[in-house]
Amino acid sequence: MKTNMGWADRIIRIVIAAVFAILFFTKVVTGGWGIVFLIIAIIFLVTGIIGNCPLYSVLKCNTLFSKKKE
Repeated sequence: MKTNMGWADRIIRIVIAAVFAILFFTKVVTGGWGIVFLIIAIIFLVTGIIGNCPLYSVLKCNTLFSKKKE
């Protein structure tokens, strides 16, 4: 699997995942919205850890900054 996310993007996703999980588990957000927050938190955590976002692949987007070999 090819990485298409830079470190800043990965860290931001993991922080958002943590915030959403905290909101869910402290019962600040409950019901249907709580489940949505938890699902988004899981997706953001997994994509942040592996460094690959399937949506970025579909949209041909890349936040990974790497030096090109010439």
